[in-house]
Amino acid sequence: MAVFPFILIKKKTILSKVILNHEQIHLRQQLEMLIVPFYVLYLIEYLVRFIQLKNHDRAYRSISFEREAYANDRNLDYLIDRKFWAWIRYL
Repeated sequence: MAVFPFILIKKKTILSKVILNHEQIHLRQQLEMLIVPFYVLYLIEYLVRFIQLKNHDRAYRSISFEREAYANDRNLDYLIDRKFWAWIRYL
């Protein structure tokens, strides 16, 4: 879990390069949105998706920030070329 400026992991979690990249994408999203608005929009989008889909996992995976991170977490060079506010394409 990324909570700017930290990445928090559970004990016994193996921190792979893919997981680290996923969380670093979230850190970049948080930074470009000036942190607090990121959390507000994340929560609002989650609630809207949960009402629509009536399922926690599907709602979580449908959040634009998560969609961007999951779509690109295996591309370890993604943050080098990532455009500012790239998550908007995933709305």
